[in-house]
Amino acid sequence: MGRYEQLQAFVEVVDQHSFSAAGEKLGLVKSVLSRRVSELESRLGVKLLNRTTRQLSLTDAGEQLYQQASVFLMELLEAEQRISEEQLALTGRLKIAAPLSFGYRHLSAAIADFAIEHPDIDLALDLNDREIDLVAEGFDMTIRIGELKDSSLIGRKLGVIRFVTVASDSYLERKGLPEHPSELSQHDGLFYSNISDKQQWIFSDQRKSLSVVPQPRMRANNGDFLTRAALKGLGVYQCPTFLVDEYVRNGQLRVILQEFNRSELGIYALFPPGRLIPRRAKALTDYLQNQYGDCPVWDKGIL
Repeated sequence: MGRYEQLQAFVEVVDQHSFSAAGEKLGLVKSVLSRRVSELESRLGVKLLNRTTRQLSLTDAGEQLYQQASVFLMELLEAEQRISEEQLALTGRLKIAAPLSFGYRHLSAAIADFAIEHPDIDLALDLNDREIDLVAEGFDMTIRIGELKDSSLIGRKLGVIRFVTVASDSYLERKGLPEHPSELSQHDGLFYSNISDKQQWIFSDQRKSLSVVPQPRMRANNGDFLTRAALKGLGVYQCPTFLVDEYVRNGQLRVILQEFNRSELGIYALFPPGRLIPRRAKALTDYLQNQYGDCPVWDKGIL
């Protein structure tokens, strides 16, 4: 068995955390991958993986080899792609994950236009507010809003997301209009539950950061659901502008505490670590970056 196949088997097993999953990814049976890794260990004269019935872990030698081999394999694939990409059309499957509300409101049109331009790309979208595992679930890329917590992922900034705090007139008539973020501790809050700091809302006051915890009135893992709750007068809602711009423009929601708006967050395209980014994924990323840039068009109506 060639050295390339042995290294490929080893790196894929580490990436997928199991021989079975790696076999599915490479189209090989588990026993073939196990034999290739064993042959690699025998050839090098060192143990690379600690294997138990429940999990795999790298030895010190395995960790060192994985870091170098994954880079080597990626550079080799990139070299092959650079040579052939001028002769190849954009084809193949592209599996993408994105937040539900943002995907429905703003990705759908852009990706549809991209699909028209590239008819040979098979696009598969998963619109969901949960945080997916790119490697384990076989995604080519994901779109995420906010600070990047997983430093192993390859990221590219597409643009920025701005935030506002809103409430309906019916709620403000009942509870009063807050003039400072600190007053929100006495107000009912509508919370997005898919973030770790869900109990705190962040505001800015002359370059200082202010954190406030309103009284929890409702929690949900979808922004459109909470927008509907705000429209019904259930509470104050801090959210991305793309969720509420139309309702602010038509007067159904009012922006409050605008002089204390929180800092903007980035929107990113993220890719699995240690792998060649498909040319079709790069093309879509370029397309989306041109669509959004540093000044998103969807919030110009209220900022």
